[in-house]
Amino acid sequence: MKRAALAVVSVLALTSALTACSGGEDKPSASPSAPKAKQITPAQRLAKVIVTKDDLPGYNVDEPEAEYAFAASSDEVTVDKPGCAPLAYAMNQLPLGEPQADLTRSAGAAYGKASTYITLASYEPAAEAESSLAGLAKAVSECGGGFTAKAGKNTSAYDSVTAEKGTATGSVAFRSTMTFRGVTHTLHTEAVRDGDVLAVYFSVNGFAIADSTRPSDAKMSANVVSAQNSKLAK
Repeated sequence: MKRAALAVVSVLALTSALTACSGGEDKPSASPSAPKAKQITPAQRLAKVIVTKDDLPGYNVDEPEAEYAFAASSDEVTVDKPGCAPLAYAMNQLPLGEPQADLTRSAGAAYGKASTYITLASYEPAAEAESSLAGLAKAVSECGGGFTAKAGKNTSAYDSVTAEKGTATGSVAFRSTMTFRGVTHTLHTEAVRDGDVLAVYFSVNGFAIADSTRPSDAKMSANVVSAQNSKLAK
């Protein structure tokens, strides 16, 4: 399965200003103004809140390798049914809409089993996160018959898309199917909004797909979703 991680890291520039001392004999000088509060960039914030191995005992948490990316950005992706584009982005670790920053990690409990990909994206204003989630829900309802996404030499054809109950309250969740070398595989996706951050989870058994001799159904890991959502809520 093609995967992508689009990590954005910014450098924070700090500035400070002191008021000039007032002149005059025997007059106390003016106190320097309070230093400006240290601010954090959207990229730095996501780096702080994305799950690590410490948050998921028993899981391997890694940054996906760029060489396996379906696409480096959503601009490279074309979809035969344009309204289904949000689904293609969600299932290929590409952020929805136009976030300020995004970051992806993969979490797997054991070799040969399903992996869950976590993509966090922060938006300004927060309404952008809400509208992106709504756009994903709309795509789920309109793309039941499947669609095909392409990026460069990569092609992913999805046979069906079906809404399902997510593991988290208020999430948009769906399962999709794809056929590879005559074998059907079921993938699961779930998106949850926490304020101005949208977390998209995608579960796939890439080992079964590569093996191409046995079907797979990559159930969404409730442990991964719970750990990440809890960290966002702190």
